[in-house]
Amino acid sequence: MKLALQLCPDAIVISGDTGAYGKFSGIVTDIIREKAPLFEKSSIDEFYIDLTGMDRFVGCYKWAIELRQKIVKETHLPISMGLSVNKLVSKVATGECKPNGQKQVPRGHEAEFLAPLSIRKIPMIGKKTADFFYEMGITKIKTLREMPVEILEATFGKNGRVIWNKAHGIDNSPVVPYVERKSISTERTFGRDTIDVKRIRSILTGMTEKLAFQLRQEQKLCASIAVKIRYSDFETVSRQQLIPYTASDKALIKRALDLFEKLYTRRVLIRLVGVRLSRLAHGSYQINLFDDTQEEIRLFEAMDRIKTKYGSSLLMRASALTE
Repeated sequence: MKLALQLCPDAIVISGDTGAYGKFSGIVTDIIREKAPLFEKSSIDEFYIDLTGMDRFVGCYKWAIELRQKIVKETHLPISMGLSVNKLVSKVATGECKPNGQKQVPRGHEAEFLAPLSIRKIPMIGKKTADFFYEMGITKIKTLREMPVEILEATFGKNGRVIWNKAHGIDNSPVVPYVERKSISTERTFGRDTIDVKRIRSILTGMTEKLAFQLRQEQKLCASIAVKIRYSDFETVSRQQLIPYTASDKALIKRALDLFEKLYTRRVLIRLVGVRLSRLAHGSYQINLFDDTQEEIRLFEAMDRIKTKYGSSLLMRASALTE
């Protein structure tokens, strides 16, 4: 986008509305929850539904069509749907009938359906893996299937077997029942009640930073943040704020500190502070065109890699350090 604006400075940029995305994701989830016997929400806009046994009643494809029509009617969103014997083929079929279409791959026709498609249609085959196959003259799934599995395993390790199975339309992964996690939170009780605002702000910064990292690890975003204070006389107060969906340290820390400033009004000793992130949704942090720089994004990505490998407490902001 940065390059696009350099080349076309008069372009009109429309910002994404993550709040609206989360709202409609919730509406779709509620409709599916009401109708489906078992479903998995794999991202903010992608669902898998297990219809095992439904063919004895109304027919799986008919049922799926009726569900899709209900979602389209109630949300006015373009919804694509693929039906097959497993998650892999259903995902590929859904992609093939976009936008706003539906497709069934009958049992036993999985290999026939996949054969003419590009190898890039197989989930987990990215650009680098695809380039490896292209150099060997392999561009279609049909040709990929002709490779001995031993060669794929020798090249890609255990993932070679996974690629071979996917090329043959084999996928035994189950639909994982969706349980909506409402929030994540943390709090700190001081060994001695304090009125050291600088120290409290540092602690809130560190707590929020860890929660934001946890969101990104779980590939989630939040649309609400709350800060809690418990005074030395055990009076407990909290304040909550709705925000655009995010998992950004910078954005969440700023909100947490702002809430603390508005919340801490008595100027007496504090016994406990806490932070809670709620209204969670699956998704990845979207770069803010106007607030995020390439240097910051690369820095945060590098920090996450280090935290993932060595632990979240190894690396933190200086402003989060206390004595």
